[in-house]
Amino acid sequence: MKRLTGVSRVGRAVWAYVRRAPGTYVWLAVLFVTTVALHHMSPEFEQDFLRQRSTNIHELSRHPVRVLVASAMWIDGGHWVPYVALYSVFHAQAERWLGTARWLAVCAAAHVLATLISEGALALAIEDGLAPRSSVNTLDVGVSYALAGVAAVLVYRIRSPWRYGYLAGLLVFFGAPLLAAPTFTDFGHFVSALIGLGCYPLVRGRERVRDRQGAGRGTGTGATPAGGVRP
Repeated sequence: MKRLTGVSRVGRAVWAYVRRAPGTYVWLAVLFVTTVALHHMSPEFEQDFLRQRSTNIHELSRHPVRVLVASAMWIDGGHWVPYVALYSVFHAQAERWLGTARWLAVCAAAHVLATLISEGALALAIEDGLAPRSSVNTLDVGVSYALAGVAAVLVYRIRSPWRYGYLAGLLVFFGAPLLAAPTFTDFGHFVSALIGLGCYPLVRGRERVRDRQGAGRGTGTGATPAGGVRP
């Protein structure tokens, strides 16, 4: 009986966490469906299918809105489970803190702007002969730009002095690949993080929400815990 009670409590806690981040888990559900679909495709068909939904230069020049939306609904590689952890740690925390509308604004800004900037940089590299012409059709789908932007905006969620350690770790994580053998995707990830940091106007005032929630935990008022974020 005690075991059943414990399972019930865990289930309620998980549901409460999920319920306060609906956008995050609806997105994860979409990614689950599309990942299952990918596993039922032949390798040749999968590559062609994803390329048509890719934010490469060719598709952006023809169907910019369609591919910017569609590319965020597929995971290149077909491994969905790691994203459950990443979304729960970063996206869910940001959505619970900012609210769905502001969280979605950060996701959209990071995904769209980083895509356009990185693909613009790639186009210049092609013109200068630094990248092959075939790069206009490169495969570029996934959710990592939005994830990087949200991970960065959470800098403002963390109290000092831990905030600065998290920020330093973030900049090293996304900046180090640029010092080794950088790709346009590495550049896009770094730009995404900078865009997330630039979303401070969207988080202004949310510190007071965090402080009230922290006070609620200490006084037993029943306020919902704000939680923390680890790098």
